[in-house]
Amino acid sequence: MKIRNFCIIAHIDHGKSTLADRLLASTGAVTKREEREQTLDSMDLERERGITIKASSVSVIHHYAGEDYMLNFIDTPGHVDFHYEVSRALQACEGAILVVDSAQGVEAQTVANAYLAIESDLEMIPVINKIDLPGARPEEIALETEQVLGLPAEECIFTSAKTGAGIQELLDAICAKLPDPAPRKAGDEAPESDDQKTRALIFDAKYDDYRGVVVYFRLFGGKLKVGDKIRMMGTKRGFAVGELGKFKPKMTRQKEPMEAGEVGYMVASIKTLADVNIGDTITLDNDPAECALPGYQEPHPMVFCDFYPSGETQFDDLREAVTKLHINDASFTYQPTTSEALGSGFRCGFLGMLHMDIIQERLEREGNVSLVQTAPTVTYEIEQRDGVVFEITNPADLPDPSLIKEIREPMITAEIITPNKSIGDLMKLCDQRRGEYKKQQYLSETRQILDYELPLAETIYDFYDKLKSITSGYGTMDYQLNGFRRDNLVKMDILVNGTRVDALSVIVHRDKAEYRGRVLLKRLKQEIDRHLFEIPLQAAIGGKIIARETIKSVGKNVTAKCYGGDVTRKRKLLEKQKKGKERMKRVGTVDIPQEAFMAVLDTGE
Repeated sequence: MKIRNFCIIAHIDHGKSTLADRLLASTGAVTKREEREQTLDSMDLERERGITIKASSVSVIHHYAGEDYMLNFIDTPGHVDFHYEVSRALQACEGAILVVDSAQGVEAQTVANAYLAIESDLEMIPVINKIDLPGARPEEIALETEQVLGLPAEECIFTSAKTGAGIQELLDAICAKLPDPAPRKAGDEAPESDDQKTRALIFDAKYDDYRGVVVYFRLFGGKLKVGDKIRMMGTKRGFAVGELGKFKPKMTRQKEPMEAGEVGYMVASIKTLADVNIGDTITLDNDPAECALPGYQEPHPMVFCDFYPSGETQFDDLREAVTKLHINDASFTYQPTTSEALGSGFRCGFLGMLHMDIIQERLEREGNVSLVQTAPTVTYEIEQRDGVVFEITNPADLPDPSLIKEIREPMITAEIITPNKSIGDLMKLCDQRRGEYKKQQYLSETRQILDYELPLAETIYDFYDKLKSITSGYGTMDYQLNGFRRDNLVKMDILVNGTRVDALSVIVHRDKAEYRGRVLLKRLKQEIDRHLFEIPLQAAIGGKIIARETIKSVGKNVTAKCYGGDVTRKRKLLEKQKKGKERMKRVGTVDIPQEAFMAVLDTGE
C-alpha cells in the first residue's frame, strides 16, 4: 500500500477543519452517524472558540488508479500564536495542502505558512476553498495566489468543504502529486546505513493518568512492533512497546508492525514526563541508529507572565498541572518564581497573547486549579556599565539604574495585509506605537501589504484588536522577531499605600511614562475596592513620583449615636476615629483583585 503524508495549512478561519471533516467523510473514516463539525478538534475549548489549538493527525484509506493509498494527514492551527504547532507538523510530512478562502483571498498567515512549507522542502497543492459562498472569486484568488506565492493558478483545486464539491479531485491530486515517504528529512546528516534502521520522530505527546505518556510519532525508517525494546536517543532512556496504533480518527490499536512512512501512537509505560522530549528520535535498543533525526528548533517565547495558585489550590497542584500541560504543548515554557505579595508560582513563557489565554484556560479546566495571573511582559536585554549583558522577563528583576548602561527592547517585523481605504488610519496606529515604516506593496486592486518594524511590547495587548477595528475585520497580520534595539526606556514602579508592588511594575518609554502612569493609576482606582482607610496610589521612576491618585476611605458616621449633648463629645469621637484610621493606614493591608494586575496593559489610546 502506498503512503502519502501531508498537512493542511491556512490562515485562521479559511476552512481547514471543515476540509478535514470532509476528507474523513469522503474516505469513509467516519460514518454518517459519527459526523460532526470540527471532528479532529477534541478539546471543548476548540469547539467553544471555533479555532484549532492543537495539530491533530489521522489516517484514512483512498482508492486511486487501481491502488489503495494510506493518507496520513495533520490538521494544523491557523493563528499566528500557534505557528510552532504548524512547524512541527511540517517536519513529519512530505506535502502540504495550502487552503485559501475564495472570498477573503491570501492573508498574512497564508503567506507565513506557505514559506514554512517551502523551507521544509514540501510539495504544495493550492486549494481555493468556500467556492459555494455568494461572494466567492475563485479564479481571481487563484491568480492572486500565483502572484504572491508563485504557485501556478492552473494547479489550484476549487473546492467547497461544506458541500463536498472538488473533494474527490483533491484526494486524487494528493495521491498523484505528493511524493512517497522519504527515509530522512531536511538537515539529516546521518550515514546511509541509518535509512534502513528504525528511526521515528516524536512530533507530539500527551499524558494519560492510566497509561502514562502516549507518544505520537512518524516512522522514517525500519519497523516497529509491540514488544520491541526502544531507546529515546535524546534522554538515553529505554522502554518496551506495549501498544501501537493509528488515529482513524479515534485511537485504534493494531497488531501488525508499523512500516516506514507510517504515522501513529505508542504506549510504552512511560511514567515520567521528563523521559519524553518533543522532537526526540526513537530507535531500537538492540540495533540503534547512529544519528538522531534533526529535531525541532527551540520555541522562542514572546510573552511572559506569572501564574500563582489561589483559593484552595496549592503550589504542588499547580506544579503538576503545569508539568502535564508542558508535555502536550512544548512551546509553553515555565520556571519557578516567588513574589512577596503572591507567594510561590511559575514564570511562564508563551508565543503570544492568545496562546497565554488558552494555556490559562487549559490549566484551570484540565488541571482543575485556580490561578492568579500577572500582566504579561516581554523579554528585555540589559547592558550594564561593566559590559555584562543579560536578559530579563520581569521588570522587577531590573538592576539598580546606576548600574545600567542601556535597556534594549525586542522588535518585530510586522507584515500587515489591509484594504486600501484603511491605510491612513493603520499608519497612524503604527506611528503611535513607535513603529518604523519599511515598505509597501500592492497585493491586488483593493488590498496592500504594509511592512513595519514595531516594539513587541507595544503590540502584545490591544494592537491586533485595533487593527481589526480600523480595517472592519479585513486586516491581518503576521510577525517575526527581529532582535533587540536600544531606546530611552525606564522602569515605572507602582506604590499602593506606600508599598512597591512588583507585579505592577512596568518598563515604558520615558516620553510616555507620565501619561501611562496616570492612565494606569486611574484604572487601579476603579479596580481596587475602597477600604476603611485612605489608599494613596503612586507611579514612580526611581525616587521621583510622576503621578498620584487617592482611593477615599469608606465613610462611617461615628457620631450617629450622639443625640444632643455637648459638642466636645462629638469632637472626641471624631478625633478617636482619625487616630484609628492613621494606625490602620500603617498596619492595614490592601486587597488587590486579579483585574488590577491586568490594568498595566491599558495604553489609554
